[in-house]
Amino acid sequence: MGRLRENGLSAVILTIFIACIVAQTWTGLLHYNDERRHHGERALGLPEYLRSGHFWEATAENWESEFLQMAAYVLLTVGLYQKGSSESKNPDRREAVDRDPRHASGKRLAEAPGPVRKGGWQLRLYEHSLSLAFVALFLLSFAIHAVGGARAHNADELRHGGAPLSAAEYLATSRFWFEAFQNWQSEFLSLVAMVVFSIWLRQRGSPESKPVDAPHSQTGTE
Repeated sequence: MGRLRENGLSAVILTIFIACIVAQTWTGLLHYNDERRHHGERALGLPEYLRSGHFWEATAENWESEFLQMAAYVLLTVGLYQKGSSESKNPDRREAVDRDPRHASGKRLAEAPGPVRKGGWQLRLYEHSLSLAFVALFLLSFAIHAVGGARAHNADELRHGGAPLSAAEYLATSRFWFEAFQNWQSEFLSLVAMVVFSIWLRQRGSPESKPVDAPHSQTGTE
């Protein structure tokens, strides 16, 4: 029970993700098969659908925008500030996240992650590992979007006697960038809403919010 309490946030979010992607897959299969029947084509089974461009294009273009959002947020909050926001560092004082791990000693060094104790290139990599992980996931999702999108595009073209495109050629199409930008803009809209709303609005008990009785001018959390 203690372990579940300690990991409840990730467990619940992962459960919601699994439920949503199962629902997306099932409804996507129904929708895609409706389209195929409309064009006189046979319906696909679930294994075939999971290999289709329709599934991977829809899935990866959303993953791509989420990981871009998180990578940008992690990097932008290093040096940019928003007075009064719980999502920003305080521009008037140095915070613990800015501390140079190379100066750690004693108990702090003994309890630090392995790369901090080892130093050198491992520490240099580790101190940027969060943003690097999100950038890598963004690039992977971007590539899957391109491949899946090309497959979906080619399936449409074959129905209408058009010529297929490679993933690289599909990257140059307006369709690919329309799919990308319609997701990217929504992610950055939600980010700016989070940053700005947290100046004046509160959620008691959430680490994403300032204390309910904190002044609007307080930047960061206590």
